[in-house]
Amino acid sequence: MKRLTIKVCGMREVENIRAVARLDADWMGFVFYPASPRCVPDGDTRAAVIRRCRKTKVGVFVNAGMEEMLEKVTRYGLDYLQLHGCESPGLCEALQQAGCRVIKAFPVATAADLEQTATYESCAACFLFDTKCDTYGGSGKCFDWQTLEAYAGRTPFLLGGGLRPESAEELLRFRHPQWTGIDLNSGFETAPALKDTARLERFIHRLRNETNQKTGI
Repeated sequence: MKRLTIKVCGMREVENIRAVARLDADWMGFVFYPASPRCVPDGDTRAAVIRRCRKTKVGVFVNAGMEEMLEKVTRYGLDYLQLHGCESPGLCEALQQAGCRVIKAFPVATAADLEQTATYESCAACFLFDTKCDTYGGSGKCFDWQTLEAYAGRTPFLLGGGLRPESAEELLRFRHPQWTGIDLNSGFETAPALKDTARLERFIHRLRNETNQKTGI
């Protein structure tokens, strides 16, 4: 198994951003959806801190306009745009043509929910499979990962939805040819947008060590 991409999402507080940036995660996610309790305040001084972060930076949006997203790319130095709304394949393609890498999120409850990924195959660098719920932004609950056996697409995916420290055992057993990483958020928080860095560090260290032992790295 190749190195698992570990993304820590919902970052907002300056010192917490700096602390998580010192961990062995790969990507850091910043929410730009006003209804989210983890939303990065507009025009805030955090922009300079986020730009200087050496992790791969992912901006999370819900049904935002292209102009708004491109402005955030410039202001925050974003490497990816993660789209959680009803964004069309056409918008994703236009973002790609503008030089952006797109992660398209899909809420999953049954195998039928995976069918919609087909129209995004050529316009997303990566998918995110999250737990289906009534609101945008996730429920903090897991879905049945066996559902992903029905996914036969070519686009790699991140696994999200309620991951927490006790998810390590199941993650170490999980297999899929297109699985490339995980998305960590509320399961590692002490409050919205405030990550428990000690819990994150132990979890990441375990995944890295046990994955390396299995692959002989």
